[in-house]
Amino acid sequence: MCGRFVSASTPERIAAYFGADTTVEPLGSNYNVAPTNDIYGIVADTTGSLELQVFHWGLVPMWAKDRKVGQRMINARAETIAEKPAFKGEFKKHRCIIPMDGFYEWAPGLDGGPATKAGKPLKRPHFIHRVDGEPLAVAGLWAAWRDRADGTDAPWLHSAAVITTSANDTMAPIHDRMPVILPKAMWGMWLDPTNQHIEVLAKLLVPAPEHLLEMHAVSTDVNNVRNKGPHLVEPT
Repeated sequence: MCGRFVSASTPERIAAYFGADTTVEPLGSNYNVAPTNDIYGIVADTTGSLELQVFHWGLVPMWAKDRKVGQRMINARAETIAEKPAFKGEFKKHRCIIPMDGFYEWAPGLDGGPATKAGKPLKRPHFIHRVDGEPLAVAGLWAAWRDRADGTDAPWLHSAAVITTSANDTMAPIHDRMPVILPKAMWGMWLDPTNQHIEVLAKLLVPAPEHLLEMHAVSTDVNNVRNKGPHLVEPT
């Protein structure tokens, strides 16, 4: 799964990197983005124009009775995305890219650290990022929802989920899953809302090349979602 990530870049920098427009208010640098936080996402319209928008992390399907559903839908598995009722419609029509500066995963006893604590495995957080330092273009889904109990004038909640796939050899020592990271050549195909060729799109949801990522152990301060500062990504 992907349960924490880093979003430290400004919306202007993200928009420039992806060739998108944006008018969003900055969310601020967050080195410990957690589920239910607001996050950035790139979407496209039918003309191919890209826009950076803000989404709630945790997808709330249009048919949901309560926004709390999103707390269980922060990730969507690539292997079942075309089958699950919560995701299949969005996979066909509402795809996005979630920009990340890196993400975290936890693994027991790696990098020479203590393997146990009080008889239980001690999991150490690791920061995973691109070797070249560029942002990760993570495949995602988005949805628009509003509470029917508040009437037709209720505000829309735009939410998103991260798509995950099986780990590559770089990630395997840490976790058996990883976010789907899209190469630049595939951004247009993925974002195009008129492209509803599910079989073709599904072929993009594969592990990243082995050489793309690197990782290092970081402080257990990451474990506390209240910690948001840049020290979280420093090697320990």
